[in-house]
Amino acid sequence: MSGRGDIPDDPKAGAGGPRAAKPTDVQRRYLESGLDQPGGKLPLFDANGRRYSAKTVEACIANGWAERWFANPLKPDWLVCKLTPAGYAVIGSRAPGAE
Repeated sequence: MSGRGDIPDDPKAGAGGPRAAKPTDVQRRYLESGLDQPGGKLPLFDANGRRYSAKTVEACIANGWAERWFANPLKPDWLVCKLTPAGYAVIGSRAPGAE
Protein backbone atom coordinates (compact mmCIF):
# COMPACT_ATOMS: atom_id res chain seq x y z
CA MET A 1 0.00 0.00 0.00
CA SER A 2 1.07 3.56 -0.52
CA GLY A 3 0.59 4.45 3.15
CA ARG A 4 -2.39 6.71 2.47
CA GLY A 5 -4.87 3.92 3.05
CA ASP A 6 -6.87 4.46 -0.11
CA ILE A 7 -4.41 4.05 -2.96
CA PRO A 8 -3.11 0.53 -3.58
CA ASP A 9 0.38 0.16 -5.06
CA ASP A 10 -0.54 -3.12 -6.76
CA PRO A 11 -2.73 -2.42 -9.80
CA LYS A 12 -4.55 -5.71 -9.19
CA ALA A 13 -5.49 -4.66 -5.64
CA GLY A 14 -8.34 -2.24 -5.02
CA ALA A 15 -11.05 -1.59 -7.56
CA GLY A 16 -12.36 -5.07 -8.19
CA GLY A 17 -8.96 -6.79 -7.97
CA PRO A 18 -8.47 -10.18 -6.35
CA ARG A 19 -7.63 -8.70 -2.94
CA ALA A 20 -10.52 -6.23 -2.95
CA ALA A 21 -12.83 -8.31 -0.73
CA LYS A 22 -11.85 -6.30 2.34
CA PRO A 23 -11.94 -2.49 2.55
CA THR A 24 -8.96 -0.48 3.74
CA ASP A 25 -9.24 1.32 7.09
CA VAL A 26 -10.12 4.57 5.30
CA GLN A 27 -12.75 2.86 3.15
CA ARG A 28 -14.20 1.09 6.20
CA ARG A 29 -14.54 4.40 8.10
CA TYR A 30 -16.23 5.94 5.06
CA LEU A 31 -18.67 3.04 4.74
CA GLU A 32 -19.39 2.90 8.49
CA SER A 33 -20.29 6.59 8.45
CA GLY A 34 -23.42 5.69 6.47
CA LEU A 35 -24.77 3.29 9.09
CA ASP A 36 -26.62 5.94 11.08
CA GLN A 37 -27.82 7.94 8.07
CA PRO A 38 -31.25 7.61 6.46
CA GLY A 39 -31.06 5.26 3.48
CA GLY A 40 -27.39 4.55 4.17
CA LYS A 41 -26.36 7.94 2.74
CA LEU A 42 -22.60 8.32 2.77
CA PRO A 43 -21.25 11.71 3.82
CA LEU A 44 -19.12 13.95 1.67
CA PHE A 45 -17.00 15.00 4.66
CA ASP A 46 -15.42 13.15 7.58
CA ALA A 47 -15.95 13.96 11.26
CA ASN A 48 -13.19 16.59 11.07
CA GLY A 49 -14.82 18.40 8.16
CA ARG A 50 -12.40 17.14 5.52
CA ARG A 51 -13.81 15.94 2.23
CA TYR A 52 -13.43 12.21 1.63
CA SER A 53 -10.94 11.42 -1.13
CA ALA A 54 -12.51 10.80 -4.52
CA LYS A 55 -10.25 7.75 -4.78
CA THR A 56 -11.78 6.33 -1.60
CA VAL A 57 -15.33 6.93 -2.84
CA GLU A 58 -14.58 5.60 -6.34
CA ALA A 59 -12.90 2.47 -4.92
CA CYS A 60 -16.00 1.77 -2.80
CA ILE A 61 -18.21 2.20 -5.88
CA ALA A 62 -15.94 -0.04 -7.98
CA ASN A 63 -16.09 -2.76 -5.32
CA GLY A 64 -19.89 -2.56 -5.17
CA TRP A 65 -19.96 -1.32 -1.56
CA ALA A 66 -21.43 2.08 -2.49
CA GLU A 67 -23.47 3.43 -5.36
CA ARG A 68 -24.23 6.88 -6.66
CA TRP A 69 -27.46 8.13 -5.19
CA PHE A 70 -28.02 11.22 -7.29
CA ALA A 71 -26.09 13.91 -9.13
CA ASN A 72 -25.67 17.22 -7.32
CA PRO A 73 -26.39 19.96 -9.88
CA LEU A 74 -24.69 22.63 -7.75
CA LYS A 75 -21.53 20.56 -7.23
CA PRO A 76 -21.32 18.04 -10.08
CA ASP A 77 -17.87 16.85 -8.95
CA TRP A 78 -19.27 15.69 -5.59
CA LEU A 79 -20.18 12.00 -5.50
CA VAL A 80 -23.36 11.65 -3.46
CA CYS A 81 -23.52 7.95 -2.61
CA LYS A 82 -25.26 5.42 -0.41
CA LEU A 83 -24.39 2.01 0.95
CA THR A 84 -25.31 -1.05 -1.10
CA PRO A 85 -26.29 -4.39 0.46
CA ALA A 86 -22.69 -5.51 -0.25
CA GLY A 87 -21.45 -2.40 1.55
CA TYR A 88 -23.48 -3.22 4.64
CA ALA A 89 -22.22 -6.81 4.51
CA VAL A 90 -18.54 -5.93 4.16
CA ILE A 91 -18.67 -3.84 7.34
CA GLY A 92 -20.56 -6.54 9.21
CA SER A 93 -23.99 -4.93 9.24
CA ARG A 94 -27.35 -5.67 7.69
CA ALA A 95 -29.12 -3.43 5.24
CA PRO A 96 -32.39 -1.99 6.56
CA GLY A 97 -35.25 -4.24 5.56
CA ALA A 98 -32.98 -7.24 5.02
CA GLU A 99 -34.27 -10.39 6.62
